[in-house]
Amino acid sequence: MPDIADALLEDRHGTIIALEVTTGAKNDSFPAGYNVWRKTIGCRVTAPAVEGKANRAIIRLVSEILAVPDTTVSIQSGATSSQKRVLVTGIDKKDLLDRLKGISGE
Repeated sequence: MPDIADALLEDRHGTIIALEVTTGAKNDSFPAGYNVWRKTIGCRVTAPAVEGKANRAIIRLVSEILAVPDTTVSIQSGATSSQKRVLVTGIDKKDLLDRLKGISGE
């Protein structure tokens, strides 16, 4: 995976992750690649983009993968878009980056 640090932005409450979401996927997957042009990390969820189901699935998946409570993960922008900014509170950029690199095998 290229330098995914560009998809992470420190916030006073934690770290914001720039996501590019695919809904209705065959399997849930995060991180699911990296878009160097948009500087976004891929996220695939099986849930459809209907009535907030995909957003809830994203929160659940990100919290599970990062091993944080789902109450610490929230969608800051892009609730109705495939381009989302997701805030993970209580975790700094370096720690989040280390967790993501551990998952992707880097």
